[in-house]
Amino acid sequence: MTGLTIALSDVPDWDALGQRWRALEERSNGSFFQSWTWTGALAAERFPNPVLVEAREDGRTVALALFNRRGRRLYLGESGDPAMDGVYIEFNGVLTESGREAELTARCLRAARGAGGLLPRTLILSGIDGMTLAEASRLSPAIDSRAAAAPFADLSGLSGPFLDTLSANTRQQIRRSDRGYARSGPIAIDRAATVGDALDRLDALAVWHQKTWIARGRPGAFARPWFRRFHRAVIAEGLPRGEIDLLAIAAGPRPVGFLYNFRWRGTSLAYQSGFDYEGCSPHEKPGLTCHHQAIQAAIGWGLARYDFLAGDDRYKRSLSHGAETLHWATVETPLSLRALARRARHASRALMAG
Repeated sequence: MTGLTIALSDVPDWDALGQRWRALEERSNGSFFQSWTWTGALAAERFPNPVLVEAREDGRTVALALFNRRGRRLYLGESGDPAMDGVYIEFNGVLTESGREAELTARCLRAARGAGGLLPRTLILSGIDGMTLAEASRLSPAIDSRAAAAPFADLSGLSGPFLDTLSANTRQQIRRSDRGYARSGPIAIDRAATVGDALDRLDALAVWHQKTWIARGRPGAFARPWFRRFHRAVIAEGLPRGEIDLLAIAAGPRPVGFLYNFRWRGTSLAYQSGFDYEGCSPHEKPGLTCHHQAIQAAIGWGLARYDFLAGDDRYKRSLSHGAETLHWATVETPLSLRALARRARHASRALMAG
């Protein structure tokens, strides 16, 4: 990597950073959550103390990572404020040139960690893949992580109907649900064509989403105003770029549900939903019916994958063919309380074993 330099800085000009980010985005295999549509949404608010790690080689930017600094902690792609980070980033990581993910991720994380001088900084890495976790683990023996499965349906090379790839029980549930809805009229799916229409659908989705989660004794994703503000910015930027699908599913005149999906490089990512559970019969499954309709639409659009993102919901398992593993990791400093406690536990176990 002759000529590679890595610099750390703040962000004096967000527009200029956005232009460099978009240019690198075109030469990367980055996820939607690493795109400027997501990263740049309300960025000045989300990153009030930014630390930008930028790798350059032969006059071009080859890697970018944007952290927010809170004390001695650096949060990759997040603010460190739970109210803002409730938008739940996944497939997070250092944005790099295609084919150089591991080497550039390692160099950028090492540079970020060493930004604290004599005492390295703690890195908070949410929703990262296994490669990023492996490179982060090389930085310190003091790393805590938890994992979550991100199920997906493989739509590439289907030789028959998608329904035929599912279990007999899932096929039966979908067909029975669809028959119930079809009594109200043909089941149809419609994509918002304008930003205004998409924002209206986001509001309608939020109503049903909140009703469902409040009934379960949970606050729901839209309980905090920031969540809606953030996604209104994402939609305003991403829909004209063809990256946002706000989908309305109805049976004749009867609404069934809304899906808020991202469309990115041949994949549909099912991010958020709102379903009419109050108006459905026991055999009508709005979640299964809506996602099945969205998968059929994705096939028609020529997409190769339908990603349900992280979470162990039953409908995700029923409609998926496999899963990736994402990790939420904290790379501690060697002298942190957690690191010292871990060493004490290991020493105690070794003493007892001896």
